[in-house]
Amino acid sequence: MKNVLITGATGGIGQSLVKVFHVNGYNVCATGTNAKKLSFLEKKYQARFKGIQCDLSDDDQLKRLANESNKYYGSTNILINNAGITKDNLFLRMKDDEWNDVININLNSNYKLTKIVIKDMIKAKWGRIVNISSDAAKIGNPGQSNYVASKSAIEGLTRTIANEVASRGITVNCVAPGFIKTEILDSVDKKRLSMMEEKIPLGRIGNVNEIASAVYYLSSEESSYITGQVLHVNGGLTM
Repeated sequence: MKNVLITGATGGIGQSLVKVFHVNGYNVCATGTNAKKLSFLEKKYQARFKGIQCDLSDDDQLKRLANESNKYYGSTNILINNAGITKDNLFLRMKDDEWNDVININLNSNYKLTKIVIKDMIKAKWGRIVNISSDAAKIGNPGQSNYVASKSAIEGLTRTIANEVASRGITVNCVAPGFIKTEILDSVDKKRLSMMEEKIPLGRIGNVNEIASAVYYLSSEESSYITGQVLHVNGGLTM
């Protein structure tokens, strides 16, 4: 039985990730900042699940997260770096704290947590790391220079780490979602949403389960010959 650590577990994609791994018999440690939502997940799943509240921008809390997950299930075999935030603004108007906050959560915490967790994977000579990027890294969304920079950097980091640990039986990959039906899209004007759908060859917005399925595959034994890749799950938007 494998152990999986999932960050950003209280959002739409995060909750779907928790579900797919738990249903398939994994031990799951899930982290987020929303204590109420983590408590809901603990009541929902009970066995083989532990929720750990953590602010990923705090180094001490990151270390505590790794320690608590290890106490719960031994060591992490699969790491899903899903946590991410947005603080949008046009580049010339962007404030330093908007830039720094997004880079700290989306990129720096990814680097720090991976560095902690990967040591046990190296000892075990087996591991899976899946980072959640975004189609924005390829397209370059206006008003999201901080977010796009963080996701582009994650893709480069993924390829580099994959190269360094491939000989240890560890694969490192990215999943880059396109337009996905989450709470964020609920606030988008219906006319604009319709225009977005028209740009997608498959003609629809994706759902969180489709992202979770792609992540699950890249975490499995069946994906053992895939590493250093960015899998775009976007209905053909950037083909």
